[in-house]
Amino acid sequence: RRVRETMAEKKFNVLIFGGVGFIGRNLVEYLVKSGSCSLIRVVDIRKPSTSYLGSVHKKAFESSNVEFVQGGSAASLAKCFALENGKKFDYIVNLAAETREGEDPLLYEERILGTAKIIATEAAKHNVKKYIEISTAQVYEPHKKLATEKSKIKPWTKVAEYKLKVEQFLATTKLPYVILRTATVYGPGDIRGLMPRLIAGRLYRFLNKKMKLLWDADLRINTVHVRDVAKAIWHCCLRAEPGSIFNLADKNDTNQAKINSLLESIYGIETGFYNIVKSNMAKMNIQDAQKIVNDKHLAPWTALLTRNKIEVTPLSPCIATELLYDNPLSVNGSHIESIGFTYDYPEVFSYSTLSQFHYEKKKKKKTTPFFFFFFPPITQK
Repeated sequence: RRVRETMAEKKFNVLIFGGVGFIGRNLVEYLVKSGSCSLIRVVDIRKPSTSYLGSVHKKAFESSNVEFVQGGSAASLAKCFALENGKKFDYIVNLAAETREGEDPLLYEERILGTAKIIATEAAKHNVKKYIEISTAQVYEPHKKLATEKSKIKPWTKVAEYKLKVEQFLATTKLPYVILRTATVYGPGDIRGLMPRLIAGRLYRFLNKKMKLLWDADLRINTVHVRDVAKAIWHCCLRAEPGSIFNLADKNDTNQAKINSLLESIYGIETGFYNIVKSNMAKMNIQDAQKIVNDKHLAPWTALLTRNKIEVTPLSPCIATELLYDNPLSVNGSHIESIGFTYDYPEVFSYSTLSQFHYEKKKKKKTTPFFFFFFPPITQK
């Protein structure tokens, strides 16, 4: 109630770096709908017009209080803080980062740590009320037990390694920062969260074969809906104490069995797992295993796209080596509830998974699922 009252008393200026990306576009939509902002300035190296926005997100970016600024260099990022008439930004959200797995460490050094240092250093000059940094729960040591914010830190992907370096840098500043460590994020605009598995399920429906995964049914891949991430970002702007760290994960305790069950219900396919011997053999030769898996999926994916006349898509069936290991993503996301936050998507049902497809595009008076301009129809064999 107090959050709503605070929002009603004043409208805020918000600066979002990386705001055209997956989480960013959903945050823009959330803030526009909340009516809580006088100005939402979105900074990104990519333009919205070339970033596969669905109609809901396009509409949000067209709002009168949303301003897009293209920027990527140190100088251009610094200029994004300027406002007229002595005004300043109340809140800054950093979503600008390289999120693809399996890239050169130098790329992560530049696009995760380097970018964050530029933004945070400049933000410290502007006396902002709150600085929100989006990190990942992959910074925790892989363990079957659900990780809390106090669990042992041991990053198991390169992205997580550099996200942790950003967290450590922020701790040396005087910024009123809040860090959010997310589980696997899914929802409208997803490309690298649950989407690779949805793509795989679609491929096995096309091939009419059983879909088999490495390891076992109990391997945790905990999740959080992107709209809950957007909601949590704003909630922390208003309510979180500076220096706070919160995990974001729903109540579903998602594992491979639950994801397979969803794929079976969506596509009508059969799923299963390779035995432990074959899984360990793949682990010993992980580079070869990655190549085999990606090569196996690429040809039918190309055939599906061709058959459905899909010439351009942001999606790919390929998976990074780091994500083939048996590292559980086990995350306890309850601590943020202690400051009044509630999850709107506490469980991963078919409807919340299929929200990834809920883009709409009007064409000749008919409304077509927008995502199907990039993804083959689900029901088609």
